Amino acid sequence: MPVMHAFDPPERFVVGTVGEPGARTFFLQAREGARVVSVALEKQQVTVLAERLDELLDEVMKSAPAVVPAMAPYELDDNGPLEQPIEEEFRAGTMTLAWDPDEDKVVLEVFPISEAEIVAEVDETGQLVDEDAVAAIELEEPEPDEVLLVRIAPRNARAFVKRAEAVLGAGRPNCPFCGNPIDPEGHLCVRANGFKRRDPV
Repeated sequence: MPVMHAFDPPERFVVGTVGEPGARTFFLQAREGARVVSVALEKQQVTVLAERLDELLDEVMKSAPAVVPAMAPYELDDNGPLEQPIEEEFRAGTMTLAWDPDEDKVVLEVFPISEAEIVAEVDETGQLVDEDAVAAIELEEPEPDEVLLVRIAPRNARAFVKRAEAVLGAGRPNCPFCGNPIDPEGHLCVRANGFKRRDPV
């Protein structure tokens, strides 16, 4: 049986970062009393999680507008730092989202990344493996050692999405010419034939 880090509901559930823009580590963090669980994940995973969670809430809102708020309640704004010390439980791999109509809650499960998933990401040439190959590997997945399970009310889910979007937007600005992130010292812009561009003032 996997170790279950269950929060139903957490007192606090947020995404946050450690480090400077361009070298940030992203964390999902749930807290209940003195118990804190921090799970590392990639920026792209945060982006997808926020988008899918927002889509799920919008879909439920169509049939239950009294249950799901259209926007995050102002009083649930959370701009505070992550809880310290940050001790990584595991690195996130697969995540699942669901709606529990009996309790009117969003259910999020986060599973650790497995060796199979790491191998499946790229082949020996560094190219992404196709989705069918990844799916075939996932069918042989052993049971995970631990799972983060979070159940939150729709209003808290909206607040989570709002903070996640703010955290994502606080990274490096994108170059208006090539779209790549701009480091504080500038970057080599492919659209400018290698000339170094800085963040426009």
